[in-house]
Amino acid sequence: MYRYTIILLFIFITTAQAEMKCEAGKCSTGKETTTKEVVKKEPVKSTIEKPKREHTPTIEQLFNVRTVKVTTQKSAHKQTNYGYIVAEDSLKTDVVAWYSGFVESLYADTLYKKVTKGETLAKVYSPEVYKAKQNYLNSIRFHAKRSSPAMVKSARIKLELLNVSSQEIDRINQTQKVEKYTSIIAPVSGWIFEKNINQGSSFSSKKKLFQIVSLKKVWMEVKLYQNELEKLNAFKDFTVKVKGINHTFKAARSLLYPMLDPKEATATLRLELDNHEGLLKPGMYAKVYASAGTASHLVIPRTAAMRKNGTWYAFLATEFKGEYEPIQIEVKPLDNTYFELLSGLNEGDTIVNNALFMMDSDAQINSIY
Repeated sequence: MYRYTIILLFIFITTAQAEMKCEAGKCSTGKETTTKEVVKKEPVKSTIEKPKREHTPTIEQLFNVRTVKVTTQKSAHKQTNYGYIVAEDSLKTDVVAWYSGFVESLYADTLYKKVTKGETLAKVYSPEVYKAKQNYLNSIRFHAKRSSPAMVKSARIKLELLNVSSQEIDRINQTQKVEKYTSIIAPVSGWIFEKNINQGSSFSSKKKLFQIVSLKKVWMEVKLYQNELEKLNAFKDFTVKVKGINHTFKAARSLLYPMLDPKEATATLRLELDNHEGLLKPGMYAKVYASAGTASHLVIPRTAAMRKNGTWYAFLATEFKGEYEPIQIEVKPLDNTYFELLSGLNEGDTIVNNALFMMDSDAQINSIY
């Protein structure tokens, strides 16, 4: 009985092992059999087609990326230069002696004194003028006895040619007296920038006694470097600012001097300024802001462009989130904030505005450029 039980148990174990082998793909004899084929169902095709994507290398960044769009901006090219305020040449007047003589009284006795037109600068004695005055008085008296208008006219012209004022000549006719001294009159209003006589001085004819400078208009002489001359014709508006004066002045372009300073390699541009308030003084150091006409430019921030091996790049946002494509661009500086875009991108394109170091590192790692 015991022997019969062992045989049944052996048969049961052998049968179980054979079934396990068949389930594993083997027959009951232990030899390998062909594997069972699994029927795979084909996926259902979607009716929505995915957008085709060109095979271009991209950079993936999923954090700390700020973007900006390429925009059109209206701006005017600006330039800042420096220079000095100087007196205008056409407003300088020399007071010259047309005769010789001696200074009896000097009223304009200090430099930079302000005088007005018709004001007496000095009283002088001149033997030549005194004799001409007597001849004029004698011709008037003779004309009263015998009509001699030509004689009177000739004597008067001689006094005028000696630069005697018309008021002084008329006073001789009215008072029938000759004054010993002759007045030197200021021909214009302004400031005395030169004084070449003193109290009691003698002077000869043709000598410059005073120089009077009017400051109702002044010049600004602006220094320009050679590379700035090319753009000079584009500038239309000039605004002058002087340190210490809370006021801006509009200036008009007058003349570009036809030679450069060989020591500094600079050219000089002359600007004209109205100075009716008298705020501007010769010798003042001033700053001028020049601007050209307004024009439209395609611009990107300077932080959005990166220079690599002599070539400028920008990172264009693709249709896949977090992926950016390096695009070769051409730019030129517009101001301290923007580049003017010459080629490579279009208005409305979205580009990266920061993290260029990370973008550059990722691009180099992936050998994108």
